[in-house]
Amino acid sequence: MESIKLERNKRVKKLAIWTWTWVATMAIATFGPEFIWDNHPFLTPFAIVVNLANGVLMILANRDLFNHFDELERKIHLEAMGITLGLAVVVGLTFSLLDQKDIIPFDAEIGYLVMFIGITYMIAMVINRKRYL
Repeated sequence: MESIKLERNKRVKKLAIWTWTWVATMAIATFGPEFIWDNHPFLTPFAIVVNLANGVLMILANRDLFNHFDELERKIHLEAMGITLGLAVVVGLTFSLLDQKDIIPFDAEIGYLVMFIGITYMIAMVINRKRYL
């Protein structure tokens, strides 16, 4: 039992490292061209490619963690992800349409959708954990 916890902690730490690395490379790719290297024609695309590679490695670390889950944990996460994906598509497209038709007084930025996805996933996880555990 102790080795299972140690293995999980190892995988969680690996995911945390890749997540924070991805966040850092996203910040560098976003703000670097403006504040660090003045839109350099090589550095900007390079920073974006590095960010993409870090994102892929973060996804693989997340998959590695999920493959270590038992059936119940997988079920809880899978249901939360399904709800989140469905709501993200429906709400995201509706939000975009509201912006296109000038019904909302601001632009439908991707950041709003990312926040919505995060909040939806957390709420779905809390509900599923209460329901199944």
